[in-house]
Amino acid sequence: MRKGLTGLFIVGMLVIGNAPAFAQGSAASSAVEFARQADKLKPGEWVWAEEVSPVGPVLVYVNLERQLATVFRNGVRIAVTTVSSGKRGHETPTGVFTILQKDAKHRSSTYNNAPMPYQQRLTWDGVALHAGGLPGYPESHGCVHLPMTFAAKLFATTDMGGTVIVAGRAGSVASAPRAGVLAPANAKGVGIAHQPLAAGEAFRWQPELAPSGPVSIVISRTDQRVVVLRNGIEIGRARAEVPNDDFASHAYHFSAEADGHGKWIVAALPGHQGEADHVLDPWLASRIRMPEGFHQAISQVIRPGTVVLLTSSSVLPTNSGTRMTILAASK
Repeated sequence: MRKGLTGLFIVGMLVIGNAPAFAQGSAASSAVEFARQADKLKPGEWVWAEEVSPVGPVLVYVNLERQLATVFRNGVRIAVTTVSSGKRGHETPTGVFTILQKDAKHRSSTYNNAPMPYQQRLTWDGVALHAGGLPGYPESHGCVHLPMTFAAKLFATTDMGGTVIVAGRAGSVASAPRAGVLAPANAKGVGIAHQPLAAGEAFRWQPELAPSGPVSIVISRTDQRVVVLRNGIEIGRARAEVPNDDFASHAYHFSAEADGHGKWIVAALPGHQGEADHVLDPWLASRIRMPEGFHQAISQVIRPGTVVLLTSSSVLPTNSGTRMTILAASK
């Protein structure tokens, strides 16, 4: 497995409410048919084409600006659905989440025992993916509403500890105060005080804080930082040299190959559909530099399903007052 990582770590760096019972959806059997349907979805509609990529690690990407959610498997887009995210005053937080709990028959403990079918919890303070109303605009209290049938299919496809990325902002971007990507929490959703790197400290590595679980790596161009999370808990942080010449977000999956090697596959986020199923170019990796000791530590925790998010969002605390991502670990 480690041999397959050399293309990425070359020169010691890394790149990287009423639930709608009859929401319209359809299955597609080819990539061409799937792409055609996905580009013209109306509120409540979805398309699913699992045959396009039948096996591999799963990543869910929620685009708040377009009110769409995309499912990638092994780096390939296999499903797209319209969603309804949090309304004003209850905005859905953005960033990288771990699926903490799955409950097909969940009911809300906050909103009058309201049903939340096929719930997949993202934070312990109430944010989740689940079936719910889809009026064509943000209307929830922070959750991401999905069509009923799509929610059931997604529930059957994801695993505990899987990665969900929520990005963008519903409404006017110009008026949005800047917020960070990460705000770690413990298993009960209680915030953990940020521990910045000390002056002169190149990196911090504490794998004992989360001995096992899925690994996500967030690279921030804005802060020139790399943060490693395992099972939603930060286990490492380093200063890095990250080129700040691209404002788009990019995501990558690590996929195991039959010959024992591994490769990083691009997840084609909205606006970058042409990147689907591409293998990460080693040249891109050479543009990000980090401490050698940190790079060696990361290489020991990479596993199939590991996700890398390259973003312009901050991973440092801000004073904007905007709700930040909660990354929590299940018991």
